[in-house]
Amino acid sequence: MVKELARYAVTKGIELIRELTEEGLLIFDIEDAQRTVAPLGIGKGHLRKILHELTAGQWIKRIRRGLYVITMGTSGLVTVHPFAIATHLVQPSAISHWSALSFHGFTEQIPLTVTATTPKKVVTPSMHGADSQRRTKHTWKIDQTQYEYVSVKYGYYFGLEEIWIDEFFKIKITDKERTIIDCFAFPRMFGGIQWVLSTLEEVIDQIDLEKLVSYAIRYGKVSVMKRIGWSLEKLGVHESTLDSLRFVKASGFYEIDSTRVKRGTYDHNWRIVDNTAEKMVS
Repeated sequence: MVKELARYAVTKGIELIRELTEEGLLIFDIEDAQRTVAPLGIGKGHLRKILHELTAGQWIKRIRRGLYVITMGTSGLVTVHPFAIATHLVQPSAISHWSALSFHGFTEQIPLTVTATTPKKVVTPSMHGADSQRRTKHTWKIDQTQYEYVSVKYGYYFGLEEIWIDEFFKIKITDKERTIIDCFAFPRMFGGIQWVLSTLEEVIDQIDLEKLVSYAIRYGKVSVMKRIGWSLEKLGVHESTLDSLRFVKASGFYEIDSTRVKRGTYDHNWRIVDNTAEKMVS
């Protein structure tokens, strides 16, 4: 009897997978599954058994409570694009930081971790139990891919574009200009401000400068506005494009590299200290 129930569950499960795939739902939740099996006359109790058997048989993988991904084979390995996984694990969220830099062609480095931004507070599995006290970053791990989320205030969740990452999934990602804002807002995530300045110089012809300036103002952090304005001026951007940043009031001077001593060349127009040549604080 038990074997017959298991065979029944797998048979109906394969039907479920076929229907979900035809709908493009390679990542699905319980509600998707219930809606799909309803015409097949399958109730909630049997659905739980079906999902259990499909998971045990590696037809699907549970990536968080109530959320599954079709493995597209019997290997048990997820073949769905990692960007799609990331934006489904936490909703709403958008691909960002290193992952966005790589997608836009702003770096040749291939990130080992998929990074996304979300206005939600994220609790990953590693935050529970024995792993909760570890010093490394808390991430989601699915197969060999790590997923990291940067939580921001709703006011910072902007500058997103929607792209088709493959034939099944349309995802959100920070656009080129918003990605540059993140570089200046979190330079340590990208190896330091020197790397950020070098990258900006390489990609400046690919950026909508008016949009970048408007994003910097919308971001609202004076230190970010001043550093971006100063950097763009050094790269020859016309002053008329930068006036809205230049005239933002600043209560003091901001060092270009916040990890170094505040000593160097003072630019009174931008209220910036170019301390990039100074030695690190011991």
